[in-house]
Amino acid sequence: MKKQSNTTAIGSALGAMMCVQGGASVAKKLFPVLGATGTTTLRIGLSAILLNIIIRPKISKFTKKEWKYCLFYGGSIALMNLIFYMAIQRIPLGLGVTIEFAGPLFLALYFSKKPLDILWALFACTGILLIVPWNSNNVDIIGIGLALLAGIFWACYIIMGSKVSREMDTKNALAVGMVIATLIVLPVAIYTGELNNLTTNTLLLGFAVAVLSSALPFSLDLVALRKLPAKTFSILTSLQPAFAAFSGLLFLNEQLTLTQWISVLCVIIASMGTTIFSTKN
Repeated sequence: MKKQSNTTAIGSALGAMMCVQGGASVAKKLFPVLGATGTTTLRIGLSAILLNIIIRPKISKFTKKEWKYCLFYGGSIALMNLIFYMAIQRIPLGLGVTIEFAGPLFLALYFSKKPLDILWALFACTGILLIVPWNSNNVDIIGIGLALLAGIFWACYIIMGSKVSREMDTKNALAVGMVIATLIVLPVAIYTGELNNLTTNTLLLGFAVAVLSSALPFSLDLVALRKLPAKTFSILTSLQPAFAAFSGLLFLNEQLTLTQWISVLCVIIASMGTTIFSTKN
């Protein structure tokens, strides 16, 4: 039964990654029209509306502790997505996701208790170091810095997602958390004026991004986090760069160098190692 539960959790995590990176490729097509801020707001706002229509959370029964969890959970969603979109507006999708993975990686190192776990985490770290084009004069330092910052909030999202999945109804937490996230990013989009370019076509694309990048994967993440330790989930998400690199190549024609593809392979090996050996116990 436990093995079947772990398989379901891992499948949910992998499904979430596929959705997120496919959605990110669609979102990047909106950047020239809506910018990173406008696209983030459209994605999170539409997700919040969709989820609350479906779930209809019973907020009247929320305790003070549950409101606190939702506040931090929603805040981590808002900042993780906004800063990440600002990063991939400057650098390729695969590069951005791999650098962003530094957040979950260091979270995994923090929770590691077995020498083997540290080995896989260090292997993934090698992959991250390889993917950064250190010798290139065309590196967008701001984009790399934003990706690293997004990684910090990615780690916060994992921690808070793990807490809410154990302390309260996950569907209610997700619906309310997305509303809170919307309230955080919406004023920024209004200030920048990027939503002024909204059209019917961009709205439809935004709806697709909302489903693929927020509503569906966040729901799957909570299923995974309820079954997997935060440490295992953190390193398992190292498959994100592979999905991102292939999505960028297929949908955006973003090319990575041979060294960068090798780095993606490194994080895949690290992910496979931690998944196989950590879920046996």
